[in-house]
Amino acid sequence: MTTPAARTTPISAGETPPAERAPIELTDLSVMIGGQGGDGTLTVSDLLGRYFRKHGLYVYTSRNVLSRIRGGHADASVRASRDPISAVKSQVDTLVAFDKDAIEMGREEMAGHGFILYDSTTFQVDLPNSAGFPFATLVGGPLGQPIFKNTAAYGALSVLFGFDPTTTRAVIEERFKRRGGEALEKNLKALEIGRKAAIEAPGVAGRFAVAEGDAHDLILTTGNQAVALGFVVGGGRFFAGYPITPATEVMEYLQRYLPAFGGVVRQAEDELAAVNMIIGASYAGARVMTSTSGPGLSLMTEGIGHAGAAEIPIVVADCQRVGPSTGQPTRHEQSDLSHLANLGHGEYPRFIVAPATPLDAFGMTVDALNLAERWRVPVILLLDQALCQNTTTSERFDLAHVRVDRGKRLTGESVAQMAQYKVYELQDDGVSPFAPPGTPGIWSEVTGNEHDEWGHVSVNPANRLRMMRKRMEKMVRARDELPESRVFGPPSARIGLVGFGSTSGPIQEARQLLEHRGVATRYLQARTLYPVPTHEIDPFLASVDVAYVVEHNYTGQFARLLRETMPAQHAKLRSVLRYDGFSFRAPEIVAQIREAA
Repeated sequence: MTTPAARTTPISAGETPPAERAPIELTDLSVMIGGQGGDGTLTVSDLLGRYFRKHGLYVYTSRNVLSRIRGGHADASVRASRDPISAVKSQVDTLVAFDKDAIEMGREEMAGHGFILYDSTTFQVDLPNSAGFPFATLVGGPLGQPIFKNTAAYGALSVLFGFDPTTTRAVIEERFKRRGGEALEKNLKALEIGRKAAIEAPGVAGRFAVAEGDAHDLILTTGNQAVALGFVVGGGRFFAGYPITPATEVMEYLQRYLPAFGGVVRQAEDELAAVNMIIGASYAGARVMTSTSGPGLSLMTEGIGHAGAAEIPIVVADCQRVGPSTGQPTRHEQSDLSHLANLGHGEYPRFIVAPATPLDAFGMTVDALNLAERWRVPVILLLDQALCQNTTTSERFDLAHVRVDRGKRLTGESVAQMAQYKVYELQDDGVSPFAPPGTPGIWSEVTGNEHDEWGHVSVNPANRLRMMRKRMEKMVRARDELPESRVFGPPSARIGLVGFGSTSGPIQEARQLLEHRGVATRYLQARTLYPVPTHEIDPFLASVDVAYVVEHNYTGQFARLLRETMPAQHAKLRSVLRYDGFSFRAPEIVAQIREAA
């Protein structure tokens, strides 16, 4: 049988033929992979990310997929750099296209030296700096399934970039060995099919050279993985949730690992059940958490309010996505903040903390568990789709410094020394000692109704005043224990930037671009959003002439919250917004700042 030939587009007249010129060395590169859902774009992204990590580079991957099992356009991008990164690159160095749509969508972002690899099984293009390979046909005959075209494409990319063949193969073995010998063997064959096709095609082999980095001791992870591990290491032992994008992976990882530590994971019938399950488990003495996204958070709102009134510690990880309603389940946004800052009817204490990286997410999940039990309040771990699902290199999680603080947890021995036990006893710090049901010598009544110190339902006005102050003043008394903001940049800079969550990466890159143009900036990364840390943000705003609040929503929700709590700084605040479902890229932030200036 004749092997289908690769189709390469000749270079422009006057150019030096690729075979005769030195490879273009890339120290910061981006690869975009696009096709129909089910073509395996995320697989190619994952394989490249694994290789770049082994090559000592910093890695950041992002995804653009539809909320369906198969079909519709999907793409992923992989960025690798010698320097630390945590954002998508603004230009694409190589585009891998499994359909024509990918070429149409990706061409606008191509760098001047960019190159296109495409699957020519069903279509042809006539573009400079491109090569077509019938990947689906090449693997479909020998392997019986065209789906292996994704691994073949990875093989062709390894030739284009001059990858080390041994490391390239090791990535396949690492990725597919758990699926059994047959799956591994077929993927290794597909790898060699793709490599052979690219080697034989003119102008492909060694077109680029990828610089090696020194980040060899880092791991590849996501925010969802970090949250799950933080929950396990932080003593979490009961998790209940309902599948919802982009939060589902938290439950999936815990289902795999938590039982080995004596923990329990329950997939509830809906979010109403999930939040009430963790409330019951927390009252029984367990450390608990649930994860959800916007629509699920709406259903959990009443339950979270109940936990606040009953002073039952719970942690809710909210993985934000585009809303309202179903919105865009697979796209990125930061538009739940206003809902969370005014969560439900009535008033009750709660903390909202926002990590920016997987390393942050790991540590702050432990912090959230400690804060919930130390102060007996609901704690919202505010995440976003980019942080939850994008893969990035990270320092290894430091387990040695994890501290578990269960607050004023009573034992049978300590109860025996007490004259009486009141579940809502008034104390100077507003936190009542707690003994779970079954502790010898105690009886208690816990309720979401207004209650007295014993837990008995009460409508007495004087008691209402005492209990409201007891609960609400926790948000003031806990101030010094909440995650601190981080400030970057010289104190003399007169331009400030403020952000939270995954915007931190693009903001830091934007600062570097501005610095190259002689513009100095300072950046405040808020890690506690509610109660608003005015003691940190107010001095920061006072130190600058103008502050740009960068966030992913239409109305500037965090900026509005800052204006409400710090009206004196109102005139300094400007909003830099994006709400199309995609993450900021650094040049976009720079452009909006220059336009505003």
